[in-house]
Amino acid sequence: MNIRESTESWEAEALSPYASLSRNSRGREREEEPCDIRPVYQRDRDRIIHCKTFRRLKHKTQVFLAPEGDHYRTRLTHTLEVSQIARTIARALRMNEDLTEAIALGHDLGHTPFGHSGEAVLNKICSEGFAHYRQSVRVVEVLEKNGRGLNLTWEVRDGILNHRTSGSPSTLEGKIVRLSDKIAYINHDIDDAIRARMFVEEDLPEYYTEILGHSVRERLNNLIHDIIRNSYEKPEIIMSPHMEEAMQGLRTWMFENVYRSDVPKAEEGKAQHLIVMLFNYYMEHTDKLPAEYHYLMDVRHENRERVVCDYIAGMSDSYAIDKFEELFVPKAWKDI
Repeated sequence: MNIRESTESWEAEALSPYASLSRNSRGREREEEPCDIRPVYQRDRDRIIHCKTFRRLKHKTQVFLAPEGDHYRTRLTHTLEVSQIARTIARALRMNEDLTEAIALGHDLGHTPFGHSGEAVLNKICSEGFAHYRQSVRVVEVLEKNGRGLNLTWEVRDGILNHRTSGSPSTLEGKIVRLSDKIAYINHDIDDAIRARMFVEEDLPEYYTEILGHSVRERLNNLIHDIIRNSYEKPEIIMSPHMEEAMQGLRTWMFENVYRSDVPKAEEGKAQHLIVMLFNYYMEHTDKLPAEYHYLMDVRHENRERVVCDYIAGMSDSYAIDKFEELFVPKAWKDI
């Protein structure tokens, strides 16, 4: 009995005609023997969950650097919330839930320590530039498994690369994740900002909350329902114009009042200085990089600057701080 083949047959019968069927995947860069239990996208999902980079997301900043409290989002909890929203939409629309979940779980693997401030400074100091969505693909194609990568399917890698606002995913599952990412971060960042006492719910522009809802729960419910209603049995993933306009308006308001405000950015200068110091140090002392990064330079002949970026981007916030202290903070001398 081949469970994978039975699951693939079920997909063909039960999923929407616009869904991405596992049996129709464009495949992997390196051909592999199929699993007898799991279709390809389920296998990709499992590989992402079990990889080291995914685990490090729990100690990476979402918005608030070094928050005091256990309830602020991290890059990992953001990823899980995106996955939950995307899976809800995918199941309702009879899309491929495994593909949707794999893209959602992998979309932010390339994020740096200290959130977008870390990404911005690496983009500035690296001559080739740096963008987390491209780095996420590099993680799954190269950096994981000591330079072998996770060998994911083309559809998952395409969805990860194109989850950004200007991206254009090739599958409807990828389009679901792209919208779910925005829905998740706008709403959970509002929740975190309220927790940080930056504002209260009533301070949000009424023009947008009258359309979207007056609480995180209401907004999530309304946005998800709107996408499902407008995309059901259609070859596209869309929102109603008034709902999309309100969401984009609230997103703009969040940039002006939260993301660029003094509260989440209070330690940004220090964090960016830390990253610059680490970058300069490892550019001069590549011998201090872990063995897996020497493999990238010596065997794969990767550019030194790119490999240093790989190492720093992979750090968690706490690991980056520890390395900085180890390298640049004097140690107390003790008599033995």
